[in-house]
Amino acid sequence: MARADILQVADVNVGRAILSAFATGLIGIGLARFAYTPLLPAIIDAHWFSSAQAAYLGAANLAGYLAGALLGRPLSARLSVAVVLRTMMVLATISFFGCSQPAGFLWFFIWRFVAGLAGGAMMVLAAPTVLAHVPLARRGLAGGLIFMGVGTGVAASGTLIPLLLRAGVEQAWIGLGVLSLLLTIVAWKGWPEGEAAPIKHDGPPHPPKLGALRALYVEYALNAGGWVPHMIFLVDFVARGLGQGVNVGSRFWVAFGVSAMFGPILSGHLADRIGFRAALRTVFVLEIIAISIPALGVTSEPLLFVSSMIIGAFITGTVPLVLGRIHELIPHHPSEQKAAWSTATAAFALCQAIAAYGFSFIFAHSGGDYAILFMIGAGAMSLALAIDLYFGFRDARAT
Repeated sequence: MARADILQVADVNVGRAILSAFATGLIGIGLARFAYTPLLPAIIDAHWFSSAQAAYLGAANLAGYLAGALLGRPLSARLSVAVVLRTMMVLATISFFGCSQPAGFLWFFIWRFVAGLAGGAMMVLAAPTVLAHVPLARRGLAGGLIFMGVGTGVAASGTLIPLLLRAGVEQAWIGLGVLSLLLTIVAWKGWPEGEAAPIKHDGPPHPPKLGALRALYVEYALNAGGWVPHMIFLVDFVARGLGQGVNVGSRFWVAFGVSAMFGPILSGHLADRIGFRAALRTVFVLEIIAISIPALGVTSEPLLFVSSMIIGAFITGTVPLVLGRIHELIPHHPSEQKAAWSTATAAFALCQAIAAYGFSFIFAHSGGDYAILFMIGAGAMSLALAIDLYFGFRDARAT
């Protein structure tokens, strides 16, 4: 297939649409969620909020994300998808400027919730809207490019925030708002208008595989929980648990973020070659190995770097694989594909929020035992793989 096919399909500039969807991931997840992590110590040091209050403000973003994942499709049924996406990008941008003012806990909580809501709605709507216009053979790569925006935001959070903080906490939030505004302007006119033309599939239509689809929801949710030890505790494990210090620990966050940039491209390219189901299983195996490294008490810095990079890559890289797998399971039902992606995103958000609190509780009541956290994470990933293999075996026998 010629490269032009992915850039211009049915009078839609798909390349520009992909850029717009890339921008939503960068704003809604990469910046609105992950930029809060490096900002957190500065917020506490500036006496804006106590440590406990800051933790609840982090949870506000997760709660908003879940709300956005649930409300995205109903909103798009009343308004056009393009209008909803533009509105959410504007809301996310305003939230950054709102957070630049230390006007009290409730004020900050509202804007963190709004940022999460905008991110959840954009995650549900942006990628399916654009991918519907992309040829089937290129959807893996296109999905990788879209979700690369999330990883770019993760990497930016580790490099841009320290620079912005030199001017102060308020100025850092304003800087994020300006960046979000610029990205919103870039994405504004890139959204496809109207529905994509139906794409022909080989073979006769067949009903959705509901059992495998429900299993995929569970697998995605288990992944969301299994990633939490790396997302929250790996840097602390290196810095304090191994006594390497904050500077060494920060290198792991950078490695995590850089890998998150390129994970979607790698996984999308892999899916285009071997299919989404096989690619997803391959990722599950690699994740299990990566989480097992700290779970088994390995303290080798190179191996822990490998662990950080693998999980960083597939925190973002798994997203296009799950979306592509939904399209494999429901190939002839575009509206049901969007509904399924909304359900998967909501399951992901709910499980990750629960896991974040659950792991924090376990850590606090285990005397600071890092290994048990990674063991649970590895167990969650192993269960996800087992579920996928079971339903694959069952479907194979049925045919």
